[in-house]
Amino acid sequence: MHADNRVRESMCQLTPESEFVDLAVEVFAMLADATRVKIILALRDGELSVNHLADIVDKSPAAVSQHLAKLRMSRMVTTRHDGTRVFYSLTDEHARQLVVDAVQQAEHTVGRPSHHRDDGPTEA
Repeated sequence: MHADNRVRESMCQLTPESEFVDLAVEVFAMLADATRVKIILALRDGELSVNHLADIVDKSPAAVSQHLAKLRMSRMVTTRHDGTRVFYSLTDEHARQLVVDAVQQAEHTVGRPSHHRDDGPTEA
């Protein structure tokens, strides 16, 4: 898995001089909001309506709509219309992976993270 990450990194020309550094900072700024992180996590398994997302993140539909508008402008989410209902989904896997990685990094600050725990049989 680490080899796959290195291949992706080299393909993206990840250097301090990259022309995308400033845009990456904008992505982090967009995700520097707990409600937007929760929305991304809620959408990782598929599309949801504004009302369903509002229930999941425990915010009003109006507040969630404002966050979704920002995420849509940043091209992290996309919409599908079904009559009068609008469904949101992640544009691609990158926002999901950023949020998952950030949560896993946060787990490191409080102890042994769950993503390092082995659920398989232990050796005696």
